[in-house]
Amino acid sequence: MEKDVFYHVAPFTGFTFPNETEVPWSELIVIYPYITGLVAGAFVISSLHHVFGMERFAPISRFALLTSLCFMFFAPTPLLFHLGQPLRALNAVITPHWTSAMAAFGYVAGFYICLLLLEVWFSFRADIVKMSQTRTGIMQKVYKALTLGSDDVSKRALDTDHTIARRLAMIGIPGACGLHGYVGFLFGSLKTREWWSSDLMPIIFLLSAIGSGVGLLIVIYVITSWWRKKPTDEGAMQGLLYVLWSGVVIVMVIEALEMVQMIYKAREGVEGVFALIEGPIHVGMTLQWGGSLLALLITSAMMLKTPKGKTLVFWLFISGLSMMIGVLAMRWNVVIGGQELSKTMRGLMTFHPEAYGRESLITVATLFTAPFVTLYLAQKLLPTVWEEEPIEPEERVFDIHKAI
Repeated sequence: MEKDVFYHVAPFTGFTFPNETEVPWSELIVIYPYITGLVAGAFVISSLHHVFGMERFAPISRFALLTSLCFMFFAPTPLLFHLGQPLRALNAVITPHWTSAMAAFGYVAGFYICLLLLEVWFSFRADIVKMSQTRTGIMQKVYKALTLGSDDVSKRALDTDHTIARRLAMIGIPGACGLHGYVGFLFGSLKTREWWSSDLMPIIFLLSAIGSGVGLLIVIYVITSWWRKKPTDEGAMQGLLYVLWSGVVIVMVIEALEMVQMIYKAREGVEGVFALIEGPIHVGMTLQWGGSLLALLITSAMMLKTPKGKTLVFWLFISGLSMMIGVLAMRWNVVIGGQELSKTMRGLMTFHPEAYGRESLITVATLFTAPFVTLYLAQKLLPTVWEEEPIEPEERVFDIHKAI
């Protein structure tokens, strides 16, 4: 029978079991938690306005929500590409194994996508109604279908939209934490891997996800503002600076605490862990800590100097990009690095990613580009994404909220 799963064979040194020369989790499993983390980070920024009422985030709150949805669409795709037969993924949902953490992902991801779709619809419903009245041709029919028959834009209906969207955002905050905390739980619960077995792993994954998501939002916001030839909102940029600085500090402290705890416990095989850090993943560790440290230094300096205008935008852009690179390197170090360390703790593998193929760098680049393309198309479909408040269409009599 033809083999469904493709394994990468890695060269090795030291005492290594023969079956460990195959690396089953490739760079696709690296990009999977990375994209998932970007979803959580972008959603947190949106919720800071919708739930906690922080008005400085109002100019970007709806854009952050739309970004979260577009990236969530592609969060499961690396797993589907990794499977030999993607249709088998449905088996985990149809016939779940309740003792498996992976079996829960289908339900968590499905729930979160539905939640984001609902929140986006309630946030943009008034704008969709307006465009269904003003557009012509095929787009008028598209917007008319998107209204789902709800064209009432009275004050009561808009207040109901706002209330429902806020409640969905409140539900989405623990949902985002569970969505990404599960990935860290999956790695941290594997006791056979010294590099993975840590109680802090779910917390590290979750906090670094928020940091990378904030960095993503900064990078996209600056680029889209430049593309639209519109100035960035200084209040929103200052708010993103505070959130990014807090995220970098907490992430670096927790990651350092994990390393100190590993050294202090001095469990058997800790020498192999340090050989791994000094060997196969030394470049990844340099990028991980270098990116986080650069983001910390820049944001700390900006917190002290409080720059404005183009200076704030430029250095905050560099900080966000550095944080994204550092977190991506951290994902690589965890996923790939954990497999490069032999279970004997006295052998090391060296993983070399492929450039072409089903599980290759080209596939990863394509999957990572897809959410950006989707976000661009979503902005074309909902051009009012940069409006702080929904536009006011003509009032209609039919109220779907009463019917519900």
